[in-house]
Amino acid sequence: MFHVILYQPEIPPNTGNIIRLCANSGCQLHLIEPLGFTLEDKQLIRAGLDYHEFARLRVHANLDACVTALEGARIFAMSTKVSTPFYETRFQSGDAFLFGPESRGLPQEVLASLPDGHRLRLPMLPHSRSLNLSNTVAVTVYEAWRQCGFNGGS
Repeated sequence: MFHVILYQPEIPPNTGNIIRLCANSGCQLHLIEPLGFTLEDKQLIRAGLDYHEFARLRVHANLDACVTALEGARIFAMSTKVSTPFYETRFQSGDAFLFGPESRGLPQEVLASLPDGHRLRLPMLPHSRSLNLSNTVAVTVYEAWRQCGFNGGS
């Protein structure tokens, strides 16, 4: 289906929620080190409930290792620092969605490494700073899945 990439995530409950989302939507989750927690963190486990065993999760030492593992997948970065609305993009199965750490978002050099049209933003009211990471991932995954006709869903 899709790949969700969390670049240096910091808040365990957000990642736990995303584990649950990925388990229920068929996405593979990729975590880019360093992580702001351990995979045994109680808050991470509580937020993910009993879905950890159903989620496909990989941890990568850095973003380059993740990109190499995804060989050829289209990667879309989600950021408040860009202006292209995410809903103008036609997603396809196998696409990867890259999200930055909660406190600072994706570094400028990561955003600049992606081609035009692969740096996307969710709409918000003017003067809004950001949405919660797990909410942003959910909106993005479900819009992409909707565009693919909820293939594999019930």
